[in-house]
Amino acid sequence: MFTIKPIADALGAELHGVDLCKDIPSAVYREIRRLLVKYQVIFFRDQNISPAQHKALAASFGPLQTHPAYDTIADFPEITVLESTAEKPSKIEVWHSDMTFREHPPLGSVLRSKICPPRGGDTLWASMTAAYDGLSEPIQELLGTFSAEHDFSFGFKESLAEPGGRERLAQAVIDNPPVKHRVIQVHPESGKKVVFVNPLFTTKIIGLTKNESQDLLQFLFEHVTKPAYICRFQWKPDSIAIWDNRSTQHKPINDYFPAHRRLERIAIDGDRPF
Repeated sequence: MFTIKPIADALGAELHGVDLCKDIPSAVYREIRRLLVKYQVIFFRDQNISPAQHKALAASFGPLQTHPAYDTIADFPEITVLESTAEKPSKIEVWHSDMTFREHPPLGSVLRSKICPPRGGDTLWASMTAAYDGLSEPIQELLGTFSAEHDFSFGFKESLAEPGGRERLAQAVIDNPPVKHRVIQVHPESGKKVVFVNPLFTTKIIGLTKNESQDLLQFLFEHVTKPAYICRFQWKPDSIAIWDNRSTQHKPINDYFPAHRRLERIAIDGDRPF
């Protein structure tokens, strides 16, 4: 059904042999989902899909989420615009899993490229299953006893600090108070354990002193992004990335200023982590 080209040992694969601009049989959707769980992030090239096709592809995985802080495209509130220009460059360049500030973070996301800079602008993904497996058994057991706090306001502190930012995001702050998630989660489909803290939204580990929490989180943030756990994707126009938000983190590389870059993303609703 597909030609599969793995990108790195820990995660990532390009899939060839399917045209996402055409009607997609349910069997193909099922295979895409199976490969997503296996490779954690999958990529397609040369897919000039419409907004409706983008939405249909994302909806094949389940209900869709919206985002409280980003612009959307007309008639498709689920499609958030991730755009960086010379006048308004991107602010986020840190490892994260999407929207872990919610009780139900996304299952995953479908991201397509519209405008790519001539150089740079790659995205990195890291496998949180490989990161967990790379920990010693005593540390695995210790981390399994902890929960951590995730906070929207912490993740969007730069936007809140902008002129008018706190007013623009006032309702988002009200709607998204800090939440707690277990530091170690079990992936609901693969059954594998994953590390579930990230430097964008995780503020502290519950029950530890401030210094203990900071030290442990810093250790984890450095550990989970070791080169052995990472793959790198070079964007070209009409590329698509689908990633499993339950088992990965990602990081955009903002090395293309002042060039224009525009991506469009849909987040797929997920269950409460467990």
